[in-house]
Amino acid sequence: MQDIIDVIKQYHTIIIHRHVRPDPDAIGSQVGLKEIIQYSFPDKQVFAVGEEEPTLTFLAKMDVIKDEQYKDALVIVCDTANTARISDERFQYAAKWIKIDHHPNVDEYGDIQWVDTTASSTSEMIYEFYLQTKQYGLKCNDKAARLLYAGIVGDTGRFLFPSTTKQTLKIAAELVTFSFDRTALYDGMYRMKDNIARLKGYILEQFSLSDNGMSAIKLTKAILNRFEVQPSETSQLVGVLGDIDGILAWVTFIEEDDTIRVRLRSKGPVINDLAAKYNGGGHPMASGASVSTWKETEDVIADLEQICEQYQQKM
Repeated sequence: MQDIIDVIKQYHTIIIHRHVRPDPDAIGSQVGLKEIIQYSFPDKQVFAVGEEEPTLTFLAKMDVIKDEQYKDALVIVCDTANTARISDERFQYAAKWIKIDHHPNVDEYGDIQWVDTTASSTSEMIYEFYLQTKQYGLKCNDKAARLLYAGIVGDTGRFLFPSTTKQTLKIAAELVTFSFDRTALYDGMYRMKDNIARLKGYILEQFSLSDNGMSAIKLTKAILNRFEVQPSETSQLVGVLGDIDGILAWVTFIEEDDTIRVRLRSKGPVINDLAAKYNGGGHPMASGASVSTWKETEDVIADLEQICEQYQQKM
């Protein structure tokens, strides 16, 4: 971490990126780090860039900057496993760039890499970075704490996922000592519009469970249009099947304009290798991928079925 804080001190302009289709951890770690750097070094220009996600603008909004601001700038990329998923391709214009992430380090990009797959979230890593380097001038404020807490809550499923560790809870306990409205934050993260709730009911009504504990849901454009739901809004529904007795792993397919998004979740079987097979990646229990046709979705289902079967045989 010493090398990261040394580089941050060297640059006047720092631009922070994260992955496309951001989740709370992407926004939380990105803008949380921005707030920490800006609060600690007021004379620096610090920006957070990328496409807006309408469901997460209550957390933070992105900065709009010109291409020339990348000249002699430092770029930090948060929560992004590979360069193909970095939101805003201008990151490559920077003088130097740093990768901070908790996903498996498959794409070893950046001049400096800090990857910790034992961390629950990149937001947890950012607060750990603050703790380890505050003697060099880093300070954390209420805005940063709110964002980092949101990122940790999002990636741990409100501290329910196995990725939640003793250190995760210790950091969360420190973050809540800062002044921000946790009730309002939870409401923004988990409040569900009525059409999303109806689609949730449809999923629970339509799902089937195989003998091996596998389930698959297909959300076609027709279904999404029927419930007036945008593909980006389905992120609230990915974990819906997780509480069902007997389920080991499940996949949700979401049809978009030019691709079919694949969201994989597991309660035991390792699924990130499967995601990698289909143009994706992620964590052992939570991964994403993409396919081009509905025929390919059947291949994903067959592969996931086999993974669940093999897992059961070892139990």
